[in-house]
Amino acid sequence: MFYDLYIQLCVQKGVSPSRAAEENGLSRTAVVKWKNGSTPSGATVQKLAAYFGVTADYLMGGTVPGDPVSTAQSPDDITCDDFTYALLNESRQLTDRDKQMLLEMARYMRKKLSEEQP
Repeated sequence: MFYDLYIQLCVQKGVSPSRAAEENGLSRTAVVKWKNGSTPSGATVQKLAAYFGVTADYLMGGTVPGDPVSTAQSPDDITCDDFTYALLNESRQLTDRDKQMLLEMARYMRKKLSEEQP
């Protein structure tokens, strides 16, 4: 999934996969590893997402560019993008519904903690 989106974004940007990697301080062998099914680290995903002008969540197959990522109410609110980035490896197998449930639990816990603080 990641590699396919990476290739698609390279085509849209008009750069080769190797060149995009190099422009982000990554090796050409990284692209080969992604082609063989490896997933880049969270920091690399963030770097590439910024390079292509998409979210990390989109780059990992979670959302479509331009679509709202979540129903966040304020800039401090947790979004699905934050959640996916923080739990990248653990959440990859979860359904969107499962992710939304965990996101709601995190919001509840944060609200409860803020109410308990003086």
